[in-house]
Amino acid sequence: MKISVYNNWDHVPKAESSAKKHAILAWDGEYRRGDVIEFSELTPNRFYVVKIDSTIDESLVLITDSSVIYTIPFDEKKTSYNPLSFVGNRHYVSIRYAEDFEVKRYRNLSLNPFDQHEVSGVYPHAYANVETRGEAVFAARNAIDGCIATKSHGEWPYESWGINRQDDAEITIDFGREVCVDEIHLFTRADFPHDNWWIKGTLTFSNGFVMDIDMEKKIEEAQIYKFESQKVTWIKLGNLIKADDPSPFPALTQFEVYGNEA
Repeated sequence: MKISVYNNWDHVPKAESSAKKHAILAWDGEYRRGDVIEFSELTPNRFYVVKIDSTIDESLVLITDSSVIYTIPFDEKKTSYNPLSFVGNRHYVSIRYAEDFEVKRYRNLSLNPFDQHEVSGVYPHAYANVETRGEAVFAARNAIDGCIATKSHGEWPYESWGINRQDDAEITIDFGREVCVDEIHLFTRADFPHDNWWIKGTLTFSNGFVMDIDMEKKIEEAQIYKFESQKVTWIKLGNLIKADDPSPFPALTQFEVYGNEA
C-alpha cells in the first residue's frame, strides 16, 4: 500500500511512503489548496484502519477500490474540522490492514471520521437528500464523525446534519456490505432556544424492516433504540416530525449504529 501527497493540478508528489501491511507517512511541508492524499496499491474489498491527520481519530473502514483520494479541506469546507487539522508544517498520515479482532467485535458500525462527500468506495458513508445551504457544518458526514457536542451549532465541534427546514429530510448510512445491527443511538442537536427537536421519526432498513420511533427533547443524552438483530446494508432515518415550537431548526449531531459484521 502507498500514501502520496500531491496537488491535483500537477500531480507532483510532495511526500510518499509505502509498505506491505502498514504505511506511515510523516512529512514536513504545508498543505495548499488543491492538495490531496492518495491511498493506492490497496486490496479492494478489504478492511483498513486510516488516520488522515494527527488531530482526527482513526477510522476502521471497508475500502472497495484499489485507490482512494482524500481532498484536503480549505476555507468553508474546513469549518467542520478541528481548526488544527491539516495545519502547520509537520504531518502524520497512516493506513494499515485492520486486525480480525477489530473488524469482528461489536462496535459502532457507522463511525467514520474519514468520510467525505468526494470519497467513493469507502464505507460506512453518510448521505442525505438535503444539507442546509450546502455548508460543510451541516453535511451528512458530520453525523458519523464521532464528535458529540450538542449545545451549539455551526463550526467544529458543533457540526451537525442540518435539514434546511425541509419537511421530507432524510439521512442514510450506507455500510457497503451486509452487517448485523441491533441498536441505534441518535444524538439530536440541543442549541435551545435556537433549535427545535423531533418528536417522531422512522428508521427504514435495507431488508424491509421499518421502525417508527418516538423522539424527545434531550440535551446531551443519546436516544436509544433496541430491536431484534437485522441484516442490512443501509439504514435511513426519515419521516421526521418537528415539535410544536417556534424554532424551525432541528438537527442531528450523531447517528450511531451498533452491531457486528454479518
